[in-house]
Amino acid sequence: MVDEKEPVLPLGSFLFPQIFRSFRMAIQPSKLLLAFAALAVICVAGWVMDLNPTVAVMDAPAVRPGSDFGVQPAPADTGLITELDVYVSPGDSDANVIALRQTANARTGVFATLWDFGTRQFHTALYAIFALDISIVVPSVVQSVVHCIEALIWAFTYHVIYSIIFFAIVVVVMALAGGAICRIAAMQFARGEKPRLVEAVRFGVRKFTAILAAPVTPVAVIVVIGLFIVGLGLAGNIPFVGELLAGLFLSLALIAGFFISVVLIGTVAGLNLMAPAIAYEDSDCFDAVSRSFSYVYAKPWRMGFYTVVAVLYGAICYIFVRFFAFLLLWSVYRFLEVGFLGDNLKLHAIWPEPTFAEFAGAAAAAPETGSLWLGALLIRLWVLAVVGLMVSFLISFYFSAHTVIYALIRNRVDHTPLDEVYLYSDEAALEPARLETVSEPLPAEPEQEAAGEPQESPKTSE
Repeated sequence: MVDEKEPVLPLGSFLFPQIFRSFRMAIQPSKLLLAFAALAVICVAGWVMDLNPTVAVMDAPAVRPGSDFGVQPAPADTGLITELDVYVSPGDSDANVIALRQTANARTGVFATLWDFGTRQFHTALYAIFALDISIVVPSVVQSVVHCIEALIWAFTYHVIYSIIFFAIVVVVMALAGGAICRIAAMQFARGEKPRLVEAVRFGVRKFTAILAAPVTPVAVIVVIGLFIVGLGLAGNIPFVGELLAGLFLSLALIAGFFISVVLIGTVAGLNLMAPAIAYEDSDCFDAVSRSFSYVYAKPWRMGFYTVVAVLYGAICYIFVRFFAFLLLWSVYRFLEVGFLGDNLKLHAIWPEPTFAEFAGAAAAAPETGSLWLGALLIRLWVLAVVGLMVSFLISFYFSAHTVIYALIRNRVDHTPLDEVYLYSDEAALEPARLETVSEPLPAEPEQEAAGEPQESPKTSE
């Protein structure tokens, strides 16, 4: 018998083109809604916590490169520098931050500072990628990543309580939303199905503990192993005997350091696969950690290649989405200009002309009347909603792309078919009902058979 099944993959044995399905998966309304809801909760929490501003701010003209603070010029759109700008600049970061706090003439919030700084770093890396010059791309991307890590260190160093509360909210919200988005992406990629939003949210809630504990488990292992090395260091304080113990048991400390390095590399490289593993396998946190580690160490170069493809493709998709959002706002603004009279002075007062870099338009003076102020506020809220949808696409694309990558890596390592995904009890119970709704009723029995007349047996081909 001849197998007439067509090949599923577009390029034969190559799997990476499947990553290009991430865009269509990311723009699915249910995923965007989940990501937008998560982003809204995080932003509201940040804005509420920023009601007590604690970050020192100074006018940019007061600081020049090479001055006592040693910082670079402030962003042109704000004209201000913050503690974070000072912290990531060359020089003594702690001394510069302390000096800025002593001379600051204004305060802002931690969330607003991190949002603005992270946006600048993201776009710096993004525009460097499209420079198509490896000598520019690599340094810019690496520097942006380093600055983002430094921003987290700054937040937990100078705003400890704020950072613990805020990032706890971020982790909880993203675990819930990420689990639901990964489940939808897994069902869509493997079976071509789009589960209902309620089903996805129910899965995210049911697997919330596993998704939250998966990245924490290897960190806890590192801490436990590190405690042994700390204990050896404490024993080194014993007079005369301590240095002998340190030298004698250093080999054990090196072995412990080896395991710490293995776990740390696996955690950093496999972090993006943990939530997709739970979404595909409906497993616990230990299985997710085990699978992510084994896939990373079994196919490290393939994992890196898939990640690079996803990043480049995601950058292209983001530029397209941003251009679409800009075109949306720009076209609305131009048609509003046709309707507004008086040289569009009122329109310019409530909404400066949007640009590709700044959707809300350049900063302008506060409107003179209450009605203009309220109109400007409402317009800004709608513009922020458009920006929120654009950021929601990034969140949705991140989880969708890594869900696809998990399926591809699992196929290469375990030879698991791409269409295999675990159905938990609730979904399995719905399968018969779905089949009954699409099945056609059986044809009625012929009358002659009911009368007892013999029927001719069907012929079979040999």
